[in-house]
Amino acid sequence: MSSHRPLIGVSTYLESGTRWGVWELEAALLPAGYPRLVQRAGGLAVMLPPDAPEHAAATVARLDGLVIAGGPDVEPVRYGAAPDPRTGPPARARDTWELALVEAALAARVPLLGICRGMQLLNVALGGTLHQHLEGHIGVPGVFGRHPVKPVPGTRYAAVVPEETEVPTFHHQAVDRLGAGLVPSAYAVDGTVEALELSPARDWVLGVQWHPEMGEDVRVMRALVEAARDRVEAGS
Repeated sequence: MSSHRPLIGVSTYLESGTRWGVWELEAALLPAGYPRLVQRAGGLAVMLPPDAPEHAAATVARLDGLVIAGGPDVEPVRYGAAPDPRTGPPARARDTWELALVEAALAARVPLLGICRGMQLLNVALGGTLHQHLEGHIGVPGVFGRHPVKPVPGTRYAAVVPEETEVPTFHHQAVDRLGAGLVPSAYAVDGTVEALELSPARDWVLGVQWHPEMGEDVRVMRALVEAARDRVEAGS
């Protein structure tokens, strides 16, 4: 394996009233599990705080791979729906920035991994819709649950993780109508789409509904890092 460590950008978010020491300031935040997973998989992690959408293409151009991290619900107006009472408050600046990053990565053919909200944003970016509430995929607030997901044979995800696995999960929304070119690549027992990808698989684009950064399995992130490395070495 090459010694080159690809540069993997991970989206972050702004949080007001963050306190450390004597300071209480707005901060760009990212749970440490994300950069640690990138590092364990052989990549170099860089945090991408929200920026103006017109800067997304220039940002992505400097990356070898992109991760859209988990977080709050996508605003339903983004996929033409009225908000369900159980949908969380909008994060409009984050939606705008991360959708611009997704679109830039797709246009530049930069390897892309969407995690939880990131998978949902990928689906929305390609014209898909979301279920605004489902039961059984979220437990005690602030505690990740676990449930099995089963890969779809012949998909990119199944080539990376061929067996049924238990994954860390915390979400109450999920993919409904698939976006253009996307196919399911893993399901939960209840039929919820747990992973999706572009098909035909010309580019490395994958979304997972669970949180690999909260587990020990590095295979999905390692596959992104390897795709990023291959792209750099091919001179793309």
